This record gives sequence, C-alpha cells and structure tokens, in this order.
Amino acid sequence: MCGRYTLANCEAWDPEEFGVRMPVQALAPRYNLAPTEVAPVVLNRVPRAIEWFRWGLVPGWARDPRIGARLINARAETLAQKPAFRDAFLRRRCLVLADGFYEWHREGRKAVPYLIRRKDRRVFAFAGLWETWRPSGDAAPPGPVPLQTFAIVTTQANDLLAPIHDRMPVIVRPTDYDRWLDPDPTSPAALQDLLLPYPSEPLEKFEVAPLVNRAGFDSPACIEPV
Repeated sequence: MCGRYTLANCEAWDPEEFGVRMPVQALAPRYNLAPTEVAPVVLNRVPRAIEWFRWGLVPGWARDPRIGARLINARAETLAQKPAFRDAFLRRRCLVLADGFYEWHREGRKAVPYLIRRKDRRVFAFAGLWETWRPSGDAAPPGPVPLQTFAIVTTQANDLLAPIHDRMPVIVRPTDYDRWLDPDPTSPAALQDLLLPYPSEPLEKFEVAPLVNRAGFDSPACIEPV
C-alpha cells in the first residue's frame, strides 16, 4: 500500500523528461501528500500536460464519490480484473509525480514510519490510473464537478522494502513513460513488464518522525531522518 508520498524537490524536476512544458501552475513542495488531496499528474492525452487531480479514484459508474477514499491504490496483479480499475488500466493511465513515499513498519504496538526515495533525490513517477466522474441524480461531491481523480498502482516490495512492508508503488522508468502513456487501448499483457518492483540499488530508506501520521501536517520536518 502507498498511503502518503512526497514531492519535496520539485524545483529540480525536468519537465522535458516527462514530455511536458512547464505547467502554468507552479509545483509547490509537498512533504506529506495524503489521500483526497489534489496532486500533479501527467495524463495519457496529447499533448501532454501537468494536471491536478484528486487522489482516490472514483470510477465513472460509482453512485457515491466517497468510494474514492478507499481506492487510493490499485494492485498490479489484478488491474485487468477489478471492475474499479480495468477500464482505466486499458484507456486512462497517468504518471504521478513524486520524489519519495512513506511506508509503516509494525513494531509491537507501534507503526514506525519510513521514507523511501532515490539517493539522488530526483523526481520520478508512479504508475497511475485516472478517471472523470460526473454525478447523476442528486449525487454531488464536494468541490468542482466533474470530479477528476487518480489511483497509484502498487506491486510486490523489492528487497529494500521487504523487511518493513510487503507492497510498494510501481515506479515507472523514464524510458517507459511513452509506453505507459500510450493513449491507444493496450492489452494488459503488453504492460505487465512495467509493473514489476523497482530495483533497490537507486533507493534509500530511513526512519522519520511520526509527524507524518497526521494528515494535513505538511512540513520539511516530515522528511528528516530520525
């Protein structure tokens, strides 16, 4: 599971690496992005652009948009079968900009938070899925309509994460951005090799303070090693 992530080093990111121009709305550092918050993504549209979607996918067929709070992650192993994700997997894929993510390790009664990021602090991208939801009848979400949302795809943990958690978000290599963002419908089998655990060597992990446990607390203190 990926329940929090960071985009702290956003001033150093290279838009050309993602095939986009500088966004009209500047990227602001985020140290503790939480579900239901709005975050920058790159959709599989032409031309590519940075757009701001809410974290927590609401399928187009959903009657209640509150379902998005439960659909923040999509397991790579079942994307093609789950009704909430299979259509988005085929047609609506995105890159979720990030430079780190948190996982919690259960130690007795405590859940100890760890930050995982690239050693070089570069901005990277999670594999994501996106949807646009419009209310029917009397249903209406808080905020703008239509509601635009995304989920982060997860896979098995690599060797670095395995001691603390059994899952990790799928990190897409820059050389695979075009494949993941291909706007044409693609067979699930053609994308499965992109959904494997990211190598351990480029990453580092370290314990951080339990400040990150509080959604809404967004400070550089969140990413400081304990």
